[in-house]
Amino acid sequence: MLTFEQKLAIADSYPELERRSVSLGRVNYHYEQSAYDKKIVLYHLHPNGNGFVYVGEAPEGSAYKPDDKGFVNIRDFAEEELRSLIARAIRQLSRPAGGALAEAEPGSEETWVNAANQKLALKFEEEDGMWYVFAGLNLDAAFESYEEAKAYLAEEGFART
Repeated sequence: MLTFEQKLAIADSYPELERRSVSLGRVNYHYEQSAYDKKIVLYHLHPNGNGFVYVGEAPEGSAYKPDDKGFVNIRDFAEEELRSLIARAIRQLSRPAGGALAEAEPGSEETWVNAANQKLALKFEEEDGMWYVFAGLNLDAAFESYEEAKAYLAEEGFART
């Protein structure tokens, strides 16, 4: 289990988050550039190690069981898991409602073909919220949004089938 100071250091390493002290020695971290009214990424990080990170509505089968407000308890999280969850929360809050990420299903895949009949696969990975372009088994490119991936594929002369 990470200490309070370690969790603070991890959260402080995200320059897009604003640290705010609240009652009883607890700390919240806000993401002011959020595309939503929701701005809190880390909630009530406490000196005893307790705290919460926003995950929204976790997909079916997810390891995370959010509360009614979309937060999961991070008391026993390791550094890598905490960093991954914070980054995911920031990505989620950065995307406007109805964006490709909100509509994507884990494992979503599209086939794109060029004039020479070469095929690329565009895949969405829920775990990190990224879009990956594959040429067979080889990773060709990675993007944070569907729009970026589409633009790249179009520039390279590919069209969705």
